[in-house]
Amino acid sequence: MHRRVMFAMPVALIALAGACTFVKMAPGGAQVQVARSDRDLSACQRRGEIEVTVKDRLGPYSRDPIRVRDELETLARNEAPGLRADTVQPKTEPADGEQRFFAFRCKGASLNAADAPAPATSSAQTIPLKE
Repeated sequence: MHRRVMFAMPVALIALAGACTFVKMAPGGAQVQVARSDRDLSACQRRGEIEVTVKDRLGPYSRDPIRVRDELETLARNEAPGLRADTVQPKTEPADGEQRFFAFRCKGASLNAADAPAPATSSAQTIPLKE
């Protein structure tokens, strides 16, 4: 019985750690948009590239790929303000806990209507300011 408890504790700790999110959003990262990889951002100013990494395995156990992808995206958003970028776009798919993103400054860029984000589904109305 004692051996079974000793084996179960490390397995439970690894399972619990796999459920945790290790990456938190930084203050400037919350304002950074994430564009789909197929979105045309040619109207935006390219500011550079961002490479991010997280642990995708804990010992012999693989972490949930959705959590890994989410953490990579959060890290990219956290890095974008340092490049004066307001939008990130995946350059590559995640592999072995690594991913590369393009960083863009799109504020003020005129994007095609087809590339614009879908309107919010709330009852609020947005009216642009006159310059």
